[in-house]
Amino acid sequence: MADIDAADILIHAGQEVLTKYQWNTYIAEHWFCSVCGIYTHHKKRGSSGGYGFNVACVDDIDMSSLDDVPTANGASMSLVDSTE
Repeated sequence: MADIDAADILIHAGQEVLTKYQWNTYIAEHWFCSVCGIYTHHKKRGSSGGYGFNVACVDDIDMSSLDDVPTANGASMSLVDSTE
């Protein structure tokens, strides 16, 4: 995830298949693709009004070139807690 100002976020394609999820205060907005389930971005509930976005959803970005953005391969993560 990376941060961006609300005025700078732009969705180029796929907006029609995004699904919003909210809970608790219903201020923050969490957006997922309704087709594949990927978590694309979220509107923060803080006063900054900024967004966090999944860098892997940006076209033509080389994920291996990003040193300061934490990455995880969610597809290879286990759905079962190995400590149970």
